Amino acid sequence: MEILMSVVIGILFATGTYQILSRSMLRVVIGTMLLSHGVLLMILTMGKLKRGAPPILIGTGPYADPLPQALILTAIVIGFGVTSYLVVLAYRAYQTLGTDDLDKLRGDNND
Repeated sequence: MEILMSVVIGILFATGTYQILSRSMLRVVIGTMLLSHGVLLMILTMGKLKRGAPPILIGTGPYADPLPQALILTAIVIGFGVTSYLVVLAYRAYQTLGTDDLDKLRGDNND
């Protein structure tokens, strides 16, 4: 299962990096979302995908580690806030300047 998750994480990082390096502002936002999802899956995979009981230590049996789950929930909330801020910022820039091309937004008049 960890190998499959590693492949999925690699695909998310590769596509996220490709999207961030594009010229469209919307693709940069999508790339940021893909990278954040890749990080979340990496944290989940590093927590050793165990199947066990809830994290209540009554006996000595296997239990799920609650720390990666808490980190992932916090990162989901922070990622949602950052994504919504980037979408509003990109929309406002498009509304003001009329384009979402990052080369045109740079301000160089070398045409």
